[in-house]
Amino acid sequence: MPFSSLGLSPALARAASELGFAQPTPIQSQAIPAIVQGRDVWASARTGSGKTAAFALPALLQHQNLALAQRPGGARSVHTLVVVPTRELAAQVGEVLRSLGRHLPQPPKIAVVFGGVSINPQMMALRGGADIVVATPGRLLDLVDHRALKLAQVQLLVLDEADRLLDLGFADELQRTLALLPKKRQTLFFSATYPQAVEALAQSLLQDPLRVEVATDTAESQATIVQRAIAVDTPRRTQLLRTLLADPAWSRVLVFVATKHTANVVAEKLYKNGIYATPFHGELSQGARQQVLEEFKDERWQVVVTTDLAARGIDIAQLPVVVNYDLPRSAVDYVHRIGRTGRAGESGLAVSFVTPASEAHWQLIEKRQHLALPREIIEGFEPTEEVPAPVPGAADGNGGVKGKRPSKKDKLRAAAAAAEGRRDGA
Repeated sequence: MPFSSLGLSPALARAASELGFAQPTPIQSQAIPAIVQGRDVWASARTGSGKTAAFALPALLQHQNLALAQRPGGARSVHTLVVVPTRELAAQVGEVLRSLGRHLPQPPKIAVVFGGVSINPQMMALRGGADIVVATPGRLLDLVDHRALKLAQVQLLVLDEADRLLDLGFADELQRTLALLPKKRQTLFFSATYPQAVEALAQSLLQDPLRVEVATDTAESQATIVQRAIAVDTPRRTQLLRTLLADPAWSRVLVFVATKHTANVVAEKLYKNGIYATPFHGELSQGARQQVLEEFKDERWQVVVTTDLAARGIDIAQLPVVVNYDLPRSAVDYVHRIGRTGRAGESGLAVSFVTPASEAHWQLIEKRQHLALPREIIEGFEPTEEVPAPVPGAADGNGGVKGKRPSKKDKLRAAAAAAEGRRDGA
């Protein structure tokens, strides 16, 4: 099925082809015709499925149609707003939109705005308006407060990775943003998971939506990623990682850890042992984060040690290996982590270090993902630690399963609510 059969213009079909989309992916073939027809869409799909193009192409078609109806030289007003949870995803979505729209007779003015950098250049870039805005919630509202941006003319709203938007505590910002938008609009909702809060948000936003679900555990995705579990004692994980990195096939490796401190420590130890490794996490400036990603894509770094910041919304072509140095908190996060490799039909390798302390948590991830991986033993790294005895009612040693217990933010909100209640009752 060619892209032209989905109702797209020849210019957009050509751009999709030039970006390597030989034919639409399942989510694109199902979602694009409905979006072109003006329907709300509620979609979920595995990482690397092409969902960004699934909403970017119809948004660009809408721009093309609006541009033909408007007089040249008129003031630009935002017709498409894409809200995303992270700076990296904002930059990537903006890049896809620009690439797909380059052959349009009147390419759109696309503004990509996010926090962590000075607001002044973004305000300057918005002079004269914009056609499409890609934004993180906090910076979007800052720009509205500075009167640099108006949202009264938005016709298409896209919430990308809505589960992460809520998980990162953006619920209040989303509600403020929605209040600024016209009630009559088209809304697209993309989320990898659908906990209760996400279900409630989708049902409140969407009108008679088309549900598009592309399974996360298809035979195709399983076939492209080889998954391994290696048993190792906790203190010896870095040394084991150094040994594995000697394999020439491990030319570029994304290593996931639990904390920013661990990312710094592991990257420093690897670098001191002659391995080109660097950390990547939220405490780095936006410029530094972008530089690390660009240099990693250019193969100037062999290893990037990262938190879950890099688990979603970052597309690194032909990344051969992903390592779970620390296990993820949930089975869903496991899917997103290993999904950084094996993209677009390429083969990939995902290795998880399983310590005696994390064995029970790994078994839970296996159960949720329908896996049964043998525990590999690497010569010289045979585990000697004893499995800790379970404590009744306690979470596992790897942070517990996400969603099963209150987060730090949940506890802070509950404490604030309790304090407010005490003041009201005083």
